[in-house]
Amino acid sequence: MQLNYRQLGQGDETLVILHGLFGSLDNWVSIGNRLAERYKVFLVDMRNHGRSPHSTDHTYDAMADDLVVFFDQHQIKAATLIGHSMGGKVAMTFAHGHAHLLNRMVVIDIAPRAYPVHHDLIIRALQAVDLSSITTRNEAEDELSRLIEGNDTLQFLLKNLYREKTTDGRTQFAWRFNLDVIADEIQEVGIPQPWRCEVPTLFIRGSRSDYIRDSDIKEIEKLYPDAGFLTLETGHWVHAEDPKGVIRALQAFME
Repeated sequence: MQLNYRQLGQGDETLVILHGLFGSLDNWVSIGNRLAERYKVFLVDMRNHGRSPHSTDHTYDAMADDLVVFFDQHQIKAATLIGHSMGGKVAMTFAHGHAHLLNRMVVIDIAPRAYPVHHDLIIRALQAVDLSSITTRNEAEDELSRLIEGNDTLQFLLKNLYREKTTDGRTQFAWRFNLDVIADEIQEVGIPQPWRCEVPTLFIRGSRSDYIRDSDIKEIEKLYPDAGFLTLETGHWVHAEDPKGVIRALQAFME
């Protein structure tokens, strides 16, 4: 599968950045632009997200295979791979079989352990919106707001709403992510990545998030003998809540 991407900068060192579930490369543009002052940066839409192709397969093996193709297409022989949440687990899976292509890795607010399914409410809320009858973004926002708490989560999801042409020439709203497949495959998003990895890896977590708990750190250190840890004063959306902190952390790790 050929993934949609955006390239920024022309530096000698390459960074590849992967977004999380229901996200897209657009979530990383502002940070990517800052990093592009020093590095060549690739922002990537994962399969079933953004402007990348849709597929009935949404597993970490499939997404890691997409990344192998991406590295080959762009002749990337060595890179720093950065992934948030689902993207962090894709990075772990990629590193398991292709550590020779990585100089470093940054995993943001996700651990290699198993996670229970906890996106049920969001999925049900998204499925409850009848996009064929929605005529404005405000209508979609009103419907979602009845089922989803938290304006940040609501606005994050609405970034994926766009107009597409129907077969009869009309336009109607649609989600850029492949909602049906993600709903069917949501259990895959929580599976563990229990492999040892020698790649130098920085784990960044949010202090108000429970995705990387204190109890996870010992297990991470067993699997990642060259791991470092940084906690920022954020929730799960670390890069959105403290972009300056993430940029400083990435630059320090690269240097």
